Amino acid sequence: MKTHHDCIPCFVRQTLETIKLTSDDASLHEKALREILAILSRMDFNKEPVIMGRKIQHLIQRLSGNPDPYRALKRQFNQMALNLYPRLKAQLSSAENAFEMAARLALAGNMIDFGIGHMLDSAEVTATIELALSANLKGDIQSLEQAVRTARSILYLGDNCGEIVFDRLFIEQLIPDRVTYVVRAAPIINDVTMDDARFTGMSDQMRVIDNGSDAPGTLLSECLPEFKIAFENTDLIIAKGQGNYETLHASERPIFFMLKVKCPVIARHIGHEIGSYVITTQAVGTTSTGGQG
Repeated sequence: MKTHHDCIPCFVRQTLETIKLTSDDASLHEKALREILAILSRMDFNKEPVIMGRKIQHLIQRLSGNPDPYRALKRQFNQMALNLYPRLKAQLSSAENAFEMAARLALAGNMIDFGIGHMLDSAEVTATIELALSANLKGDIQSLEQAVRTARSILYLGDNCGEIVFDRLFIEQLIPDRVTYVVRAAPIINDVTMDDARFTGMSDQMRVIDNGSDAPGTLLSECLPEFKIAFENTDLIIAKGQGNYETLHASERPIFFMLKVKCPVIARHIGHEIGSYVITTQAVGTTSTGGQG
């Protein structure tokens, strides 16, 4: 997806929010804003929004000397989700339709996204779970279930910390031995890395690989050969979140995108309103522009 003009305010907001995580120094905040505004003035709108998202994070890592500004928050949300895990797993064991409930939980987990500028607390997480369990899903969960049942191998592209625990609940319904879970190669915003997979127990349940890139999406041109081989040869791909949607929506591979729509640009492209829980195999909109989130 190309970058839309509407993405610019989000880029500026993300810069300020992230630099404030690293320091209270107003002069450093100003320096980060001035540098990102200069970069934005020269940016290529034909590139995917995740490329600018990564530039923002690299800029702040350089200015602050902090390679992982979101580290403490990621650990906090991973632990919050782990605290919920036993109760949710027990609910799944008695659910009338465990597959659908687990899919809804995975979609609920997609709310944990620091890139969109809203920090959640435990009450909001719990409320979102309840909403996701009863919300009107957009797309075709029956087609996803059928694809899962017949796939011999599944490549599951993770998105954010905390969310990884909700993914684990869903993957436990998919037969983990068939699943390879994919994380980012290095810290970027609050996206999942191998450290999150180990902390949450995901790596004990199934094969976990990193894709070789630190983009907050999946830029195939940057990915490791191991990931590309898996991407091209797996029977089914499940991709979580807006970043993966932005970078892979035009792929010809059999991909089911699972996401909560969080920005107006994605809403226009995917054809569903902000706040929707979506399971889709392709974009239904006609615009070619994208958004950050």
